[in-house]
Amino acid sequence: MSGGANNSPRTQDMAPEFAARVLHGVPMSKHTSWHVGGPADLFFVPRDTADLAAFIRQLPPDMPLLWIGLGSNLLVRDGGVRGAVISTHGVLGTLERSSATRIHAGAGVPCARIARQCVKWGLGPAEFFAGIPGTLGGALAMNAGAWGSETWPHVIEVEVMDRRGARRTRTPADYEIGYRRVRGPADEWFVGAHLEFERKPGVNEAAIRELLERRRQTQPIGEWSCGSVFTNPPGEHAARLIESAGLKGLRIGDASVSEKHANFIINHGAARAADIEALILQVQRTVAAVHGIGLATEVRIVGDPA
Repeated sequence: MSGGANNSPRTQDMAPEFAARVLHGVPMSKHTSWHVGGPADLFFVPRDTADLAAFIRQLPPDMPLLWIGLGSNLLVRDGGVRGAVISTHGVLGTLERSSATRIHAGAGVPCARIARQCVKWGLGPAEFFAGIPGTLGGALAMNAGAWGSETWPHVIEVEVMDRRGARRTRTPADYEIGYRRVRGPADEWFVGAHLEFERKPGVNEAAIRELLERRRQTQPIGEWSCGSVFTNPPGEHAARLIESAGLKGLRIGDASVSEKHANFIINHGAARAADIEALILQVQRTVAAVHGIGLATEVRIVGDPA
């Protein structure tokens, strides 16, 4: 699909109930934690999974789809996103206890909410979810983790939706799962999951507060970032490599490597996506030259350049 969202020829074929609710040319800077990104051709917020399935079914089968939650771990280039962006933020928000040790959560549930609710239910270890600045859908897509724990070890099964709007249930055996990496069937997206924990009646919200306070002391919380930019190489920490290469504070445009935590890149208010991407490349080149180690990005980079 080409750009020119406002006169996109594809929307006239949509069912009227969807055509009236689809937004055109929405700046992705309003929907990402870095506050950068050009316009999305089409932008849609479903009411629930049935509404989402009906919307997908009437899209052209070759239209690109980008699903987003809280927009963390995402760099949208300045030229924007072709096709349709589906936002699950504020929807797909089911969170319920399904047994003594299992919960069911929708893909749009913020990870921090999962942590707090599991503490109330006396389930753990779920406190680490408080350190993931996104939704469950994103955590499933990348096996997100914090404080030494990861998402997928707790997954019993996931609910997915495909390009035809059909829903099915899959198990971890259907995926290749690694550190910040999940590979599964193409053209399917997570809409929910059943997670299993252990009974931990002694856990309380003080444990979460302690972890979050530690995070506030070591990370630039409250500034515009995506979370960690790079994955940790085996046996190493990306932040240590970046800092020891003398890159803390390195600036391009209005973006800089955080002085507080070198694996964060900050938008100081007027950065463009191109500034951030250039900074990512500069960090990778310098670390490779200094340490002989290639840093892989944890952040997902999408869209067209300006």
